[in-house]
Amino acid sequence: MAHIPTTERDSFGSKIGVIAAAAGSAIGLGNIWRFPYVLGNNGGGAFLIIYLVFVVGIGVPVMISEFIIGRRSQRNPYGAFVKLAPGKPWYLVGIMGILAAFTILSFYSTIAGWTLEYLIEAFSTGFQNMTKSSLNDNLNTFINNGYRPVLWQLIFMFLTGYVVYAGVKNGIEKYTKILMPILLVIIIVLDVNSILLPGAGKGLTFLFKPDFSKINGEVVLEALGQAFFSLSIGMGTLITYGSYIQKKENLGNTAVSVSMADTLIAILAGIAIFPAVFSFGINPEAGPSLVFVTLPLIFEQMTGGYFFAILFFSLLAIAALTSTISVLEVVVAYLSEERNMSRKKATVISAAAISVLGIGCTLSQGPAPQLHILGKSLFDAMDFLSANILLPLGGLFIVLFVGWQLKRLDVLDELSSGGQHKVAFFRVYLIIVRFLAPIAILLVFLNNLGVI
Repeated sequence: MAHIPTTERDSFGSKIGVIAAAAGSAIGLGNIWRFPYVLGNNGGGAFLIIYLVFVVGIGVPVMISEFIIGRRSQRNPYGAFVKLAPGKPWYLVGIMGILAAFTILSFYSTIAGWTLEYLIEAFSTGFQNMTKSSLNDNLNTFINNGYRPVLWQLIFMFLTGYVVYAGVKNGIEKYTKILMPILLVIIIVLDVNSILLPGAGKGLTFLFKPDFSKINGEVVLEALGQAFFSLSIGMGTLITYGSYIQKKENLGNTAVSVSMADTLIAILAGIAIFPAVFSFGINPEAGPSLVFVTLPLIFEQMTGGYFFAILFFSLLAIAALTSTISVLEVVVAYLSEERNMSRKKATVISAAAISVLGIGCTLSQGPAPQLHILGKSLFDAMDFLSANILLPLGGLFIVLFVGWQLKRLDVLDELSSGGQHKVAFFRVYLIIVRFLAPIAILLVFLNNLGVI
């Protein structure tokens, strides 16, 4: 009953390698600046409770479903559906995942490049003697420069390609096992410093004090959407990584570990940021302004701020890199397996093609606003296409495929690793992927489009 791959493939060498790589995929820039703000603005602890329910009840089962598809097929997202449902149009779901990965990396690498610019600036000036106005001007000047944002984006794509080029075990696993502990150490150091600041309690209250008066239908959908997207669901990365997971590994335990790591880092990021924001009496704005204007202003005023600025932007760069590695691997796996390219050639071609679109996204944010599609800048168009259409539709069809297309015994075989592990939650899992998860994802999709 156990599935035997038809060809020998590279794979993760250890369970900790699987968790480090998959958690690295999930932990990105959005965890650092978006999740804490959304948490604090939508009821704090009350929102966190709802979010955790959705992570466990919806996010983990969908993640398991992607792992099942990947490991069962031993293929990239496109090849997985071709192999598991031959002659049927399910392969279109795989194409959507690869397209999502391509578009996401094109605009994500823009912001990732910004983290390198600010890391260098933290080393060189520490943002000394800068005001909020000068920091705003500094960000706008940089974005509109054209040359520098593109240069940093290309450097970031080179770093991403360098890791993927080396392979799964000797590249992705090796480097994420180094980067993830560094990320955790940095964020803990920042947390300790932030908590010890005078007035830090206000920031912790903003994050964690339950305010159930703010909970309504819109906030519940926000929590559901955050749980779904923060786990890298629907973009092909987890199917691809799942194909590298050895048969002996427990997929359920792996998904729970990855989800816990992702949520923990997001919460620790909030503890690092918002006590400092409130300590210095600054408005806790979300998005790029928080990271590239508000926080440098705080570092400029903080004792030891030079050191903490370097740590923070190192944290951002590492979080971005562990994400971009996983996204590029989706496209590389497709080209190497379906187009018979060597990994090295597939990596170079993928990184180059994505960089071309990425340059357009970067320039559309500044010196070339005429680069737009349907009234949106190229950057915003790629963001909208992936986040609001490709990812939720991909996630929806993934759970429908596992719930209704795959044979029940095949699903159980993967969950139990060929009978090695007990799967006490199997019936509950099937109910979720057949009924609850599709409804939840459909609600997120309609909400994103403004239908509800």
